[in-house]
Amino acid sequence: MIDARRCLAGAAALAAVLAALPALALDKVSFGTDWKAEAEHGGFYQALADGTYRKHGLDVTIVQGGPQVNNQLMLAVGRLDFAMSANTLQSFDAVAQNIPTLAVAAMFQKDPQVLIAHPDVGVEKFEDLRALTLFVSKEGIATYFQWLKTDYKFNESRVKPYTFNAQPFLADKQSAMQGYVTSEPYAIEKQGRFKPKIFLLADYGFNTYSTLIETRRDLAENKPELVQRFVDASIIGWYHYLYGDNSPGNTLIKKHNPEMTDELLAYSVATMKEYGIVDSGDATTLGIGAMTDARMASFFDKMVRAGVVKPSVDFRKSYSLQFVNKMVGLELRPKN
Repeated sequence: MIDARRCLAGAAALAAVLAALPALALDKVSFGTDWKAEAEHGGFYQALADGTYRKHGLDVTIVQGGPQVNNQLMLAVGRLDFAMSANTLQSFDAVAQNIPTLAVAAMFQKDPQVLIAHPDVGVEKFEDLRALTLFVSKEGIATYFQWLKTDYKFNESRVKPYTFNAQPFLADKQSAMQGYVTSEPYAIEKQGRFKPKIFLLADYGFNTYSTLIETRRDLAENKPELVQRFVDASIIGWYHYLYGDNSPGNTLIKKHNPEMTDELLAYSVATMKEYGIVDSGDATTLGIGAMTDARMASFFDKMVRAGVVKPSVDFRKSYSLQFVNKMVGLELRPKN
């Protein structure tokens, strides 16, 4: 007969040995965002807060961006492993400048860039915006406004500098201002006490990807499995943030950025869903993060035609499809 006490003692000894072994080491990686923590970064914070990165063997540090922070530069010089780029133009520019980075996933299928107008002033169609005073930033003039001029015959003489202050717009009903669909309309509703007209540029042909994950070419080539794990975990983080309990992600966002409020976070998440910022188009079948050659080529051609990008740029070097379009996390997407 087997001695039960001896078996128990043996099991206890084995457990003690296993407990003494070092835990499987996680790969430490750093990810730089393009601004202070906000809902537009929610999937990444969710993956960190709910343990998704750890489940993928990653110990992730999120490094916030901000007005005095250039995380794309930190990526290029090796201070970060991954960084967020605002749109595909930054990836094209990296090729033009011979910077050794590339996009490996596009978490936003639509750029959140909008033009915002007053209600009840006769602005019904996108083309009606041409008759208004337009508050556009210097960066906006150099990028999407050149496309507006080429494809929609907007006139730069109607533009005034946008200083990220809504007051000039609020004071002039015959004006429109730039913004992100996830934030500025909310601020205008609060300050102006009216619901503005919103025109999402992506819905009128400005088909850049946004909130892309970029890494260095050497990391993608030498540690593709590491890059894959970071991309996959980030994708799952976005599904959890949009469709699951996103309180862990929001709690971490508020910890990193105490200025963020629950009300704005909820508004931003609802708006991302309403406008299909993250989960629309190719993402509905290929998974969040999806990119395609056809979409990249289409946007590149538009930017060349608008004079924003030189035709000599080999845009195909700006991204890789190796790590996306694998339907990761699609089972987490609501069926209806």
